[in-house]
Amino acid sequence: MRDLGRAHVESFLEMMSAERGAAVNTLQSYERDLDDIRSFLNGRSIRLTEAASTDLSAYLASLASQGFKPSSQARRLAAMRQFYKFLYAEGIRTDDPTGVLDAPKKGRPLPKTMGVEEVGRLLSQAQAEADDPAPGQLQRLRMLALLELLYATGMRVSELVSLPARVLDQEGRFLMIRGKGNKERLVPLSLSAIRALKSYGGLLAAENAAAKEPQESPWLFPAASKEGYLPRQVFARDLKNLAIRAGLTPSLISPHVMRHAFASHLLANGADLRVVQELLGHSDISTTQIYTHVLEERLQQLVQTHHPLAKQAKKHE
Repeated sequence: MRDLGRAHVESFLEMMSAERGAAVNTLQSYERDLDDIRSFLNGRSIRLTEAASTDLSAYLASLASQGFKPSSQARRLAAMRQFYKFLYAEGIRTDDPTGVLDAPKKGRPLPKTMGVEEVGRLLSQAQAEADDPAPGQLQRLRMLALLELLYATGMRVSELVSLPARVLDQEGRFLMIRGKGNKERLVPLSLSAIRALKSYGGLLAAENAAAKEPQESPWLFPAASKEGYLPRQVFARDLKNLAIRAGLTPSLISPHVMRHAFASHLLANGADLRVVQELLGHSDISTTQIYTHVLEERLQQLVQTHHPLAKQAKKHE
């Protein structure tokens, strides 16, 4: 009988693209992972569509023996789960062999983050530079707007640099962000972010109007790049340079670290985990739960401060 494994993989990828809006990078990752699984199973004379739980468990064990990190094993398991759920939904299989598989044990590292004081120093430096009317002020205002938006919303850097120019026409305290899978979410803006955005937009319009050949762009942060907007790598580089001027350690600061700071600072000040999940655009609450270390620290402080037994213990110290 002909092995239809590859054909089913292609059908699965088509479904992920058409129905779930999976990004090209995600689809390529799924394809590589499933091809690797299929190759392993072929070596055991087992078709991909007919693999049992023990076969897939053996595959994961082989990854561990080859030194693959738990995070890499977990990614392969996620690909398998999505694929076999698809086969089950399509009636190609009557069971899901991944249902009994356990995720590899891993100590998930806490994300690097910044303290409120460090963020304040970074924003103060950006504000001071943006206030300087010397040539190049538009780029300095752009950096301030980027930072204020990033810290106000916790956007992914790819979402931030690709914001549309129509954002400048919006009135109000909210911003609509188009995230992964083309899902939209509404996030509030701080007053300082609104001010920075207006200052940047005003000078951008003025300089464009004064140019000999005005360039209309659909992007909020236009640039001479393939995409037409500011490359995230350029923003990351400029952010590290700003950090140096602010007296901070550049290796500890990046757009992604500021996204972590946004989430951690919200939780530390009492925000609900579900609210933070929505603001970050996480589809699964488990992704957001990495920030619960902040909640745990806060709860410990609350208990030590307010619990009657803790108060008694302090009296006897």
